[in-house]
Amino acid sequence: MEIRYINQNDNLLEISNIYESSWKYAYKDIIPQDYLDSIPTGRWANSINKIGMNNLVVIENGLIIGTASFCKSRWEQYSNYGEIVSIYFLPAYMGKGYGKHLLRKCVEELNGLGYNNILLWVLEDNQKARRFYEKNGFTCSGDILNDNIGGKELREIMYSYRGDKF
Repeated sequence: MEIRYINQNDNLLEISNIYESSWKYAYKDIIPQDYLDSIPTGRWANSINKIGMNNLVVIENGLIIGTASFCKSRWEQYSNYGEIVSIYFLPAYMGKGYGKHLLRKCVEELNGLGYNNILLWVLEDNQKARRFYEKNGFTCSGDILNDNIGGKELREIMYSYRGDKF
């Protein structure tokens, strides 16, 4: 397994496919199915290299199987925090321990950028993700963000991590 920053040789459609596949798998029964079914190929390809965003990939046997994005917090009230914006894997690689390594790398990289306080948002109904973050030292802050995805009102819960050791 290798974890590294994306580079100009990486296929952004391949990385976007990880987002698409992960959404369709992980958010089944959370986000309306017709919305998930309508996600087009390449949906995230043009936003992966967004200015200010750091992007990692996980490679196993030459295949990109996971990706993560992190940055300075996008939320004014948490301007001294780093933020993990996304962590996604191809469904076949979920639950096999890769996520912990990718999460650890995100925390290390954010620490290296000077952020010992880190936040992330997770859908309230995504119990698997919530258990994963809690198991790995993140705590529910109680902050809530209301969202609407595919016509369904959803809540996102903020989790935070404090420290420079994972």
